[in-house]
Amino acid sequence: MGGAVKDGWLLARALRTPGDTLALDAAGWTALIAMARAEQMLGTLAHRLEGLAVPHTVARLLADARASAAQGRILALWEAEAARRALAPTGVPIVLLKGTAFVAAGLKAGEGRSIGDLDILVPRAALDAVEAALLEAGWEWVKPDPYDDAYYRQWMHELPPLIHRERDRMIDVHHTILPLTARIRPDAPGLLAASAAVEGGLRTLSANDMIVHAAAHLFADGDLAGGMRNVWDVHCLVAEADITGLTERAAHHGLARETARALRLAAALYGEGARLNPADHAYLRRLTARDGWGRPTRPATRLAFYVRSHWLRMPPAMLARHLWTKWRKPIGQR
Repeated sequence: MGGAVKDGWLLARALRTPGDTLALDAAGWTALIAMARAEQMLGTLAHRLEGLAVPHTVARLLADARASAAQGRILALWEAEAARRALAPTGVPIVLLKGTAFVAAGLKAGEGRSIGDLDILVPRAALDAVEAALLEAGWEWVKPDPYDDAYYRQWMHELPPLIHRERDRMIDVHHTILPLTARIRPDAPGLLAASAAVEGGLRTLSANDMIVHAAAHLFADGDLAGGMRNVWDVHCLVAEADITGLTERAAHHGLARETARALRLAAALYGEGARLNPADHAYLRRLTARDGWGRPTRPATRLAFYVRSHWLRMPPAMLARHLWTKWRKPIGQR
């Protein structure tokens, strides 16, 4: 592996073939750790490198990262349990999403994973009951601005974010997996119907729907920020799950193209490689845009994907009105 790789491919190759990191020099280790931190994958890297004879200072850092990830796992599961208790009187099924779902289901994608907010999926018809129960249990609004509140409720795939006043932990309550302004409309009731029970009275998406959700988040909703972690999720899910019927399931949700791209990029970054199309190389260029200090690089590429993300989220006229409204606010309120 050496120390010559100067972008995110260094991190990708370390995760794919951990033993190759033993050839890194000091500068290579600095770059690898910086990139892993920047991509919120230090815990994942630490898990992958566990047991290897890495330099002493690196071993200590990785041990701390594993301990931090283990603590994060406990906090994430407790937050899920707190939400379950708060929503139990409503009788609404709670489907965990993203990192909390991975650790609750004991999946490889959850090993060492950094987990931030608690993301849950509930039926759209139950949003009022869920909102009321969470407010009663101590959550409060993060975005009190009337425009932001109205925008979330009318156009987004989730309620405005909530934070617990005592635990300072956020919850995102989804009723589908893409904004209502997006061109693609996944089958939200179908996601709920196919969900699977996990320990503790909670649920997760089916294995195929987890992959489709990851693909939607990557390629139909965002600008690929944090994309290396999300592609790693796809890689782990595909390696562990029975994905029979994935192609048909992705097509059912209108996300066949995005899911196929997620599989190709996961294989390219973390697997045995894949036959890529020309556009895939642009995505890889965006995903790996980090320097040896973990700083973002390739500003033109990043800007292009940022603009693309907004174009996907809403029609041009709506986008113009939204950006104009946000621009007119004081900087601290945008």
